[in-house]
Amino acid sequence: MKFYISTKGIRRVTISNGDGKGSAKTTTAGTGAGSARRISVRTVFPVVLVLGIVLPFLFVRIAILMLESAAACSSLECAGWRFFSGVDTSLELRDELTRALIEANEGNVNEGAGSFNELVKEMTSNQDLKAFAFKTKSVLSQLERRVQLARQQESVYWHLASHGVPKSLHCLCLKLAEEYAVNAKARSRLPPPEFVSRLVDPTFHHLGLLTDNILAASVVVTSTVESSINPEKLIFHIVTDKKTYAPMHAWFATNSIKSAVVEVRGLHQYDWSEEVNAGVKEMLGTNHLIWKQYYNKEKDRHYTQEHSRYLEGLSPSSLSLMNQLRMYTPELFPDLEKIVFLDDDVVIQHDISSLWELDLNGKVIGSVFKSWCGDSCCPGSKYMNYLNFSHPLISSKFNGDQCAWLYGMNIFDLEAWRRTNITETYHHWLKLNLESGATMWNPGVLPPALIAFEGQVHPINSSMLVSDLGYRHQSAEISKKKLEAAPIIHFSGPAKPWLEISFPEVRSLWSRHVNISNKFIRRCRITG
Repeated sequence: MKFYISTKGIRRVTISNGDGKGSAKTTTAGTGAGSARRISVRTVFPVVLVLGIVLPFLFVRIAILMLESAAACSSLECAGWRFFSGVDTSLELRDELTRALIEANEGNVNEGAGSFNELVKEMTSNQDLKAFAFKTKSVLSQLERRVQLARQQESVYWHLASHGVPKSLHCLCLKLAEEYAVNAKARSRLPPPEFVSRLVDPTFHHLGLLTDNILAASVVVTSTVESSINPEKLIFHIVTDKKTYAPMHAWFATNSIKSAVVEVRGLHQYDWSEEVNAGVKEMLGTNHLIWKQYYNKEKDRHYTQEHSRYLEGLSPSSLSLMNQLRMYTPELFPDLEKIVFLDDDVVIQHDISSLWELDLNGKVIGSVFKSWCGDSCCPGSKYMNYLNFSHPLISSKFNGDQCAWLYGMNIFDLEAWRRTNITETYHHWLKLNLESGATMWNPGVLPPALIAFEGQVHPINSSMLVSDLGYRHQSAEISKKKLEAAPIIHFSGPAKPWLEISFPEVRSLWSRHVNISNKFIRRCRITG
């Protein structure tokens, strides 16, 4: 059987059998005559079979290339180039994106999308890389401003919370003031007459404490006595202001400390010379003017890592007479030769009698420099963190990388101090800072003291003191082993242990020394 088809259209179809006995013809109208071409079924079938195998793979390959091009390219030209050439354009895309980001970084930030979802929605409708870079920069800039504002607000709220007086402490002060007025025992002499001679005896261990916080003072005294090997050698000299004198006296008169001697004096009981009184008033006035300049600067200050420290320096306690009077320690204790000075936010965990045997080698003050940080300075405790080394007078006299010594626990050789002009130097630098517009150091009590005591500080073994327990991040970095081994721990920072914002993991080290059996403690609902 044979099958004939005309190439010029179906003009004639002839079908015949193999033996030539029969035939069929079909003729159709067509335009012009053409030569016939004969196509065999055996030729068509293999072609169809090959196409059936190849076309699915070709379709899959085209689909993959188109999807990759849509994800990696920002234009149809890029997609076409990738399809026809098969070249990976990731490097070209990276370079194009880099150029767009650099251009966006140098350009002005316009209003961007309000959220990440809005950014995605905009970019799916417009795949231009330059627009993407500018939109991304705008969104990130908005987020950065929000984060900075949140951190600044957190610092301000933390600052306010740390310097308020808890209701329980205010209650305790009022209850004890009432007790002082109605109870003769609360007004009894401190110390008893038989121990008065010990107040100036250099063979005893004298400790000084300047505070108006009754609860804190009780913890310092109690923890020191409980940790001491020879508590009968301890003499506590507590100095407070006039308003706190009565309740402070009432507390220690009605809660006598066995073995140790406690003296409570009010500043109104000192009979200083006119020269000393004038110096104290000048110091307070100058510090107040400097504080006002710092406060005015704070209004325009943006958030930095040092912001919380800066706010801490602006606290009302930095203007407190109790904090500033340590520069007049020789006048506060005129009959003593050596004294260990403690802040009211410390806890004594082990015996510290070795401090009185320490030779200061002619220096005025003994202090810890590095605390819990080993051989390096603790975070934020270098001179550059306290003093402004962009000021020529500071940069010419001090080393910014030098570790600052710490408050909290200090030994003062009062005889050596009286032979120096440290207090006069302190006044001199206060005036220079005021005249410079408060540009020489960050606010706080320690920076001018670092200058005044320069060259007069003897280092104490850093294992004696662990500080920074009032700072969130630092307290978390201190190991439990190092914390328990330290003879003295210092809750320096805003989170004082008597505040609600204190950290529970370290607060117990302080609260276990609170006398919760005392009736005034219970009435004021002070918990351990």
